[in-house]
Amino acid sequence: MNPRRRLPAEWEPHQATWFSWPHNRETWPEQLTSATAALVPAVQSLGEGETVHINVLDAAHREQVRAQVGDSANIILHILPTNDAWCRDHGAIFIQEQTAHGWELVATHWQYNAWGEKYPPWERDQRVGAQMAAILAVPCRTLAMVLEGGAIESNGAGILLASQDCLLHPRRNPGLTTADWEGVFRDYLGAQRVLWLNAEIQGDDTDGHVDVTTRFVGSDTLVVAVETNPDDGNYPSLQANWERLQALAPVLGLRLIPLPMPQPVIHAGQRLPASYANFYIGNRVVLLPTFNDPQDGVALGILQKLFPERRVVGIDSRAIIEGLGGLHCLTQPVPAI
Repeated sequence: MNPRRRLPAEWEPHQATWFSWPHNRETWPEQLTSATAALVPAVQSLGEGETVHINVLDAAHREQVRAQVGDSANIILHILPTNDAWCRDHGAIFIQEQTAHGWELVATHWQYNAWGEKYPPWERDQRVGAQMAAILAVPCRTLAMVLEGGAIESNGAGILLASQDCLLHPRRNPGLTTADWEGVFRDYLGAQRVLWLNAEIQGDDTDGHVDVTTRFVGSDTLVVAVETNPDDGNYPSLQANWERLQALAPVLGLRLIPLPMPQPVIHAGQRLPASYANFYIGNRVVLLPTFNDPQDGVALGILQKLFPERRVVGIDSRAIIEGLGGLHCLTQPVPAI
């Protein structure tokens, strides 16, 4: 573990949360208007406890988004054009770094190629991380590896979850090994131990991001998406993930809490990657994706017990998920110092 650098856990205090506002009609061919409308209560809820930064395309788009989210001083819009909306993956990953003057905020700017060159173009998205650092006037460390924020998860105390299939994908990082990545995570994110996961749910085009299956909710506590129906297409992957974590939990002193999956969400004959694990933890609220499903309330109850000091807010994500991503995928936290 690099004692001078750390990737805070998401539940630690934020100075802000960052979004890139949805605008790409190829991503949301039918539900773009509904997807942005669904984000409005998410942004407004977050704005009660922290600053919210939103990237927009141009002046006209800024006025359009401002009309949606309201005229709050806590919601700041930046003309910073993107190809798409997935700020978790194209945005800077902010860490805390110890200097002679104490702990400081630093942006790590990784390479981005739209999940292994699946969705060109991505040139605007590739520039976003450095631009976010410039807006905040913080140092920016540019790294040569392709890394998407949804592929990792930190407990803030030296343990990092990472997606093996994603990070070793030949169209992302050809030739890199898990040992290579563990050195990078140690040096730049302060990770002492990396838990490599391979879980993937149907409809997920990221090659298995961890933020749809396995999430830290405390330094020693994980919520893990489980599918109880053996006939469901997600059952084999999620069951294997659960069993692997069960084997590791006693060794690492981890507590596992099962989180249900919603019923399959289908659009135009395609199963979408709907998962309650794609929640986002803000300073005062936890944003939970909901799908008009009987399990919505069950998932909300589980998270409310885990975060008694925060309000769990259900966000109807049926339109958002048409873009093959969810609430967590749209966010990027900026830690407080």
